[in-house]
Amino acid sequence: MTEFAYSSPFKEFIQGMILQKHSLGYKYDSSPRLLYKFDQFCLAYGCTEPVLTKELVQIWSQKRLNEAHASMQHRAGIIRQLALYMTQIGVNAHVLPKNIIPKGPAYIPYIFSNNELAAFFKQVDSCHYCAEVPYRQWIMPLLFRILYGCGLRVSEALHLKVRDVDLLTGILTIWDGKFNKDRLVPLSMELLERCHAYVKQIHMFSEPDDYFFPSPNKQPITIGNIYKNFRKFLWKARISHGGWGKGPRVHDFRHTFCVHCLKRWVLEGKDLTAYLPVLKTYLGHHSFRDTSHNT
Repeated sequence: MTEFAYSSPFKEFIQGMILQKHSLGYKYDSSPRLLYKFDQFCLAYGCTEPVLTKELVQIWSQKRLNEAHASMQHRAGIIRQLALYMTQIGVNAHVLPKNIIPKGPAYIPYIFSNNELAAFFKQVDSCHYCAEVPYRQWIMPLLFRILYGCGLRVSEALHLKVRDVDLLTGILTIWDGKFNKDRLVPLSMELLERCHAYVKQIHMFSEPDDYFFPSPNKQPITIGNIYKNFRKFLWKARISHGGWGKGPRVHDFRHTFCVHCLKRWVLEGKDLTAYLPVLKTYLGHHSFRDTSHNT
């Protein structure tokens, strides 16, 4: 069910909630790690009975030193889900009132200028071999161009497999994206040519189910590695960064893609009421509200 060995008195309920989420079709692949932290927190706190008290919930949900507001919200949300699950199966548990923790200030996306993009990609293209990530000099130039050129979410790009990149039609297949949506994403001719060159260097003998952007252990390259390189490229391109959580973020390439699309369509005199549904579908959005937020 999960790689984590839960051992607190809440073990049965944590495993039951994870099983329920999976049975309902949710990927639920990041929350088990946070639930494990809660499990270990309960052991350190001295819990001997699976009683989710108000005191325990409040202590767990308190903001920690140097913790981002969003992280605190996520921790509080996961314990609220656990409490709701427990009450659903007839076990008393303290449920945090909905929205009791106010949302933090909204992040304002960073939109890269054309000059900044040129400077950034100049640095990406100059990256060299690294023993820890042997294919870095090939992965980074294509990965960041796909993030910007296709407006993909980082997780969508990293979970691409060789079979998902059709070099004949120039189509990416995104499986099980946000809201469990699948979609087809066309590549530009320039990106398609780069994909051909990349495959010749990396995937001449790969299997269809191998990850398109692999790490040495055959798993996808990690988001942490991507962010680490992203910060280095920004610094070398002389693009200032406000620090963790303040941006620019890797996800801002997706926002930049949206804004640049709209700008180009306006300059070309396109009817945006006809083109916005295209953009919505291309991005894999659930509603027009999501597309408006990205732009």
